[in-house]
Amino acid sequence: MDEMGEVFLRRAIRLAQEAESRGEVPIGAVIVSENGEILAEASNETIGRHDPTAHAEILAIRSAGEKVGNYRLNGTTVYSTIEPCAMCAGALVNARVARLVYGAADERFGAVRSKFRLCDSEVLNHRLEIVAGVLEEECRKLMQDFFRSRRVKAESGSST
Repeated sequence: MDEMGEVFLRRAIRLAQEAESRGEVPIGAVIVSENGEILAEASNETIGRHDPTAHAEILAIRSAGEKVGNYRLNGTTVYSTIEPCAMCAGALVNARVARLVYGAADERFGAVRSKFRLCDSEVLNHRLEIVAGVLEEECRKLMQDFFRSRRVKAESGSST
């Protein structure tokens, strides 16, 4: 991974931390053009928007599409803190994203490597280049700490 790629993934981590501060699952995504311009960035907003599709990757794809005036995001790279789920992986394929860089695997819902291989499946008409495990420990720790904190609150009877 080049130095700029790490910069973009660190930005996604900061977005994930912002999501966590709002009580959202800490996932962030940044979409970058071929020339290194940030086209869009987002973090999870499913709780705040009351929308199960308001994942960081989906929100960033929508925003990037608006910015470039096209649903196809040819030549772009998506940086995500966590391996995308089936919905997000499908959206990446449909948007014709060129490359996906993600931090930690999602052993429960990951649809890029962990449970499925949607982003580079030979049966689909578009395949992404996949780079996994960048800043993996940092990304994994964000998720583990978030869910650990929620379990502790649930066990103590706290509603927040």
